[in-house]
Amino acid sequence: MKINHSKLFGNNRNYYDTYMEAVQNGKPVGILLKLAKDIGAPPALLARNVLEKHCEKHDPNVSRDEISKLFKDTTLIQDKDLSYEVYLCVLYDNLYGPIADAIGLSVGQEYELKLQNYLTERNLAFRNEEHLRTRGYDKTPDFKLEVPIAVNGFVINWIECKARFGNKEIHHKYIKTQFLSYWNRFGPGLVIYWFGYLDTLAEPSEKRFIIMDHFPDNITYMDPACVKPTT
Repeated sequence: MKINHSKLFGNNRNYYDTYMEAVQNGKPVGILLKLAKDIGAPPALLARNVLEKHCEKHDPNVSRDEISKLFKDTTLIQDKDLSYEVYLCVLYDNLYGPIADAIGLSVGQEYELKLQNYLTERNLAFRNEEHLRTRGYDKTPDFKLEVPIAVNGFVINWIECKARFGNKEIHHKYIKTQFLSYWNRFGPGLVIYWFGYLDTLAEPSEKRFIIMDHFPDNITYMDPACVKPTT
């Protein structure tokens, strides 16, 4: 979609006029859904595009925030026909749109809870993201271990949970916006892509974090009795 977006939704495309022509010709409900299928576009993205053109036609100065508000709550769209068309597109799109976003957020929370249960079952002391923010940290991992552990000889101070597949683009984005900050604050950590990741992401020379697709089975606990006190 990222590759084809400009081609599908460039300035030379006017799906709003196509939609209006279909309405005037008495086409049955589901105009935008059918159009999305015909052009090979996600229904929610097409609906957003048509809604933007509709709003701009009636108010050239309409803000993106206002359009987003209408997109998230289609009952606020005064044109009842367009309101229902946009609603159907959002409803039947499992990749884009408010419903897809809500599903993604729910899945993310589910896997964070799963990780928390793993930590609790293994008697690991930890602080979650909410607690860390109360202590003034602006960028925080999902869990900060109070006592580090080791996985295959690699020391783990924090764990970040990603309920998605790890590809090169998204991984590099996370490194810049999240993982480097965690490493600077807390030292090396563990990133879990629960739905797998590209093998090329796991670089042997990487010392800031390791990548896995599950919670490690074999972990080494720190033994406080073996830590020599400093003088």
